[in-house]
Amino acid sequence: MSAAAPPRVRRGQTLGIVAPAGPVDVDRMKRGLARLGEAFELRIADNIFAERSPNVPSYLAASDAARAAELNAMLADPDVRGIVLARGGYGLMRILDELDAASLVRDPKPIVGFSDATALLAWAHHLGVRGIHGPMAVQLGDLPAEDVAHLVAMLSEPRVPGLRPWFLASHGTGVHRGPLVPANLTLASMLVGSPWPLPLAGAIALFEEVGERPYELDRYLTQLSLTGAIAETRAVIVGELLRCWPQLCSRCTDAGPPAGGTDADDAALFTVLERLAAADLPAASGAPVGHGTRNEAVPFGAACVLDLDHHTIEITEAAVA
Repeated sequence: MSAAAPPRVRRGQTLGIVAPAGPVDVDRMKRGLARLGEAFELRIADNIFAERSPNVPSYLAASDAARAAELNAMLADPDVRGIVLARGGYGLMRILDELDAASLVRDPKPIVGFSDATALLAWAHHLGVRGIHGPMAVQLGDLPAEDVAHLVAMLSEPRVPGLRPWFLASHGTGVHRGPLVPANLTLASMLVGSPWPLPLAGAIALFEEVGERPYELDRYLTQLSLTGAIAETRAVIVGELLRCWPQLCSRCTDAGPPAGGTDADDAALFTVLERLAAADLPAASGAPVGHGTRNEAVPFGAACVLDLDHHTIEITEAAVA
């Protein structure tokens, strides 16, 4: 199923800010909101800065009911023209079946997020609405100005992103066309068998990850292969593979691998490329997308052309209309 671009969010219109997954770091959140507030009015969900209930697990921003209710309120509010997630973490899969699909279908609006938000982007895509895989509020204060400006433009201007200035390394040959499906690798695996699997058939997948050791990356890609989820995927682009948050960036490595010693810095990429080659999937690496010091926004499900012979990717559809 393809998804259509929702209406653009004009500068000065309202963006809803919600935390439907993990709790936020208040200082990082405020820095990110300040940058986003230069272009849009912001409507911030109450739970973001509220004191958390002691009955809520530490990895969730609020109860399932509260998080779903706040996201549903933003989806239903006609004044809210787009939604930006506060942060990822974990929790969206718990509330997908509680979300108001009818509101998004009736009044399509762009949803921005990545990491755990992969689940929400897949949910919206299944409803026929294109989202944006891009930085969330807590990350915006740490990114270069060009990434913030790019996100604002992607939300507010119905223009095709075109040829991206990425320095891609090719691990295969040929020109590959299809919708671009950016995703967190763990979520890509976990959504298999759910009502909202990633639309990977005929697609150019873009996988990023944080905090996973090489054998865990192997596990997710092997599962995607064994289930047939990537059997018809045309090619894969590898984004950032980080062990931890930007303040302490390092590659996904295992501090105590079973064979002893330490993992090489490129162990994560080596593992991912080996699994992709085993699945007979051409690949590229080096996309500035993910949890690192860069996170360029890209439209979820927009047509693209990956040219492995010339190390380029061109996105040929806009995120908004």
